[in-house]
Amino acid sequence: MATTAIFPIHARGRSVARAIRDVTDYVEDPRKTEGGELISSFECVPESAGAEFLLAKSQYHSLTGRSQKSDVVAYHARQSFKPGEITKEEANRIGYELAMRFTKGRHAFLVYTHTDRRHIHNHIIWNSTALDCRKKFRNFIGSAFALRRCSDILCAENYLSVVRDPKPSPGRDYGRYMGRPPSFQERIRAAIDEALARSPATFEDFLSLMRGAGYRVNTQRKHITLLVPDADGMPKQKQPTRLDTLKGGYTEAAIRERIEGRRIVSAPAGKTIAPSSGRRPSLLIDIETKIREGKGPGYAHWAHIHNIKQMARTLIFLQENELDDYAALKEKAAAATASFNDISSR
Repeated sequence: MATTAIFPIHARGRSVARAIRDVTDYVEDPRKTEGGELISSFECVPESAGAEFLLAKSQYHSLTGRSQKSDVVAYHARQSFKPGEITKEEANRIGYELAMRFTKGRHAFLVYTHTDRRHIHNHIIWNSTALDCRKKFRNFIGSAFALRRCSDILCAENYLSVVRDPKPSPGRDYGRYMGRPPSFQERIRAAIDEALARSPATFEDFLSLMRGAGYRVNTQRKHITLLVPDADGMPKQKQPTRLDTLKGGYTEAAIRERIEGRRIVSAPAGKTIAPSSGRRPSLLIDIETKIREGKGPGYAHWAHIHNIKQMARTLIFLQENELDDYAALKEKAAAATASFNDISSR
C-alpha cells in the first residue's frame, strides 16, 4: 500500500537553483537516505540538479521564445509505503518507476528514499521543463488522482497491498485529496453517484435523495437546476448548475437511463460502458500456446510482465468499483445480466 501527494515548487523570488536546493537540502539528508545510497536519478546528477534544471529553462526560452508565466520551477511528489511491507531498495526502485511512468520519461527527475520513519517513503522531484526544452509539465486537473492510480497499479504489480478506497469523498476531504478545492460540478457529480448508488426506483425518488443530501433542486423551470449546499471551508455557490450542462452520464436523460438500468457509468470519470457485443476478448496472453507457436524466451519474458500489469489493472478496477468481494461481484454480474436480457427482449 502506498499513499501519494504532489506539490509544485515555487521560486518565490529565489533563483531556480536556490529553489531546488532548498528542497533537496532536506530530502537528500544522509541520515534519511542511508548515507546517500537511496538516491537515484534520471537525466540529471543529484549534486548539480538545480543548475541542470536552470539550463533546461534557459534553453526553453531560447528555443521557443516564450517566458514562463508562473514561478513553478519543479514538482515534488511524496510516496509513502505501509510499514514493514517493503524493503528500502525496492521502495527506491518503485519510486523511480513511478516517476518514469508519470512523466513518461520526458522530464529529468530525482528519487530520494527515506528510512528515518516507521514507514519508508519516497520524495520525487522532477523538472517542470521537459528534456527537449520545448514543453512544460502540465499540472492538469486531477493530476493527484492520476499519480495515486499509477502508484496503486505499481503496488499491485509488485504484490503490495493497495489502498482499499482510493475514491475521494465529496467535500473537504475530496479537495485535500486532489490538492485543490473541488468544483461545484465535481461535487454535484459525486452527489449524483452517491444518490444513484442507493438505487432509487424513479427519477422523482432520485431528486428526493438529492434534496435529502442538502442540494436545492429547482424543477419549476425548463431545465432542472441544482445548488450545492454550503460547507465549512468551501466556496459558496452563487448560481445554480443546470443538470444538462453536466453532460456524460449526468444529464437528466442519462440519469433516467441509469435508474432504469439502460446505462452504466464508471465513476468518477463518468464514461459510459457500452453493452457487450458477445465477443469475449482476453486481456491476458496464453504464454505456453505462444511458445508452442514458435515464440522465444524474450517474448515469454515480455508476456509475463504484460500479464502481471493487466492483472494489476484489473485488481485496481475491481477495488475502485467495490467488486473485489466475490459475493458482491457475483450479485452485480447477475443483476447486470438480468437487466441486459430484459432490455434485449423488449
